[in-house]
Amino acid sequence: MQNNSLETEHLEDGPLLDGWLDRAALAKELTLSVDTLQRWETRRVGPPCVRVGRKVLYRKAAVRDWLRDQEARKTGQHRAVATRRGGL
Repeated sequence: MQNNSLETEHLEDGPLLDGWLDRAALAKELTLSVDTLQRWETRRVGPPCVRVGRKVLYRKAAVRDWLRDQEARKTGQHRAVATRRGGL
């Protein structure tokens, strides 16, 4: 019985989809096309997403993490190239 009250309290914290973006909203935020995000999902190179029926949702925190990952990869590659060239 206690479990049900915890679940009810959690649902009342706010709207269910707080912290989530649909594909169109994320495309607008990143100034990309919806088609690009769709392609990335197919190739598994874009931010993680979940499907609810035909709707595709992205958790804002996961997108931020993915962006940081992209930044780290680019920085790491940049340093590796600079090191080979005698820089850094």
